[in-house]
Amino acid sequence: MHIPDGYLSPATCAVLYAGSAPFWYVALQRVKRALHTRLVPLLSLFAAFSFVIMMFNLPLPGGTTGHAVGVGLAAAVLGPWASMLAISIALIIQAFFFGDGGITAIGANCFNMAIVGSLAAYGIYRVLAGRSAITSARRVMAAGVAGYAAINVSALFAAIEFGIQPMLYRDATGAPLYCPYPLSISIPAMMIGHLTIAGLAELVVSAGVVAFLQQSDPSLLKTAAGPVEKTEEVPTGRATLRPLWVALGVLMTLTPLGILAAGTAWGEWVASDFANPTARQEMAAASLRQAPPTRAPEGLERLAGLWTAPFARYAPPMVRSAAFGYVLSAMFGTGLVVLASLGVSRLARGSGSG
Repeated sequence: MHIPDGYLSPATCAVLYAGSAPFWYVALQRVKRALHTRLVPLLSLFAAFSFVIMMFNLPLPGGTTGHAVGVGLAAAVLGPWASMLAISIALIIQAFFFGDGGITAIGANCFNMAIVGSLAAYGIYRVLAGRSAITSARRVMAAGVAGYAAINVSALFAAIEFGIQPMLYRDATGAPLYCPYPLSISIPAMMIGHLTIAGLAELVVSAGVVAFLQQSDPSLLKTAAGPVEKTEEVPTGRATLRPLWVALGVLMTLTPLGILAAGTAWGEWVASDFANPTARQEMAAASLRQAPPTRAPEGLERLAGLWTAPFARYAPPMVRSAAFGYVLSAMFGTGLVVLASLGVSRLARGSGSG
């Protein structure tokens, strides 16, 4: 779902930047109200978690890859607004430093995964959890279903954005200028993998971590819980977040597992792949046997080289070992995400004092 540069028209990108901006603004205002709570360190933690979990690529049907996002978990712990900021921060760092998603498509990727994903996850979580106790199994189920649904809604939005491009933007000969695949291909190609593998990964992550928090620090689940019918003793003390940071560190060391999955995520092929026979076969296999154009669409090729990330594909150029480079990218990216999260908090504090 990390849409690269060139797959969406500049007009589409501008609309999605504009559509994301009001949500970012409201989210920043909501975070400003909670600066003196545990929300700020939690924002950093779950933004970092989202960054790392997205590095674990999974093989999907058709020979492509996908991953969990962590949006279901973030929404169930932080609520929708802080979740939007957390996932957005992770996506922006990925785009600028690692080339995972395009610079022009940041608005689109944040709209799909951070904004739509957070709203969908939070809404479904609240409906399914109802007024159940914070430590109830019902909330674990609700978080899992919310994560599964949210990542699939996000994928559907991305598929639609891909699929409308050849309907709206063609050159004088009628050839697509940007993404070449219509809705009849983009929607099933995107959704099959997410309804099966990626969605289940999001379900397991969301439900599993919520179940862990119920045992270790259920007070973390109070922010997004809403009204709770059953009276229960939920500790309100400041339990340490150290176990969660330790778990994140363990995940970082395991990130090389994410490079074992062969293939490229659907819609994330580079411009040169359109002329590569092997890559063309992979693209066709992942696109309902529909062969891609013999060369990259003109607009896609023009925009694809707009930004060169310093650590593209999570492979630092000075590191020979792919696995070690992947771990270093996870560590460096996590540090950047935490710094960016703290910067957002300072920005909110500054806007509050003004």
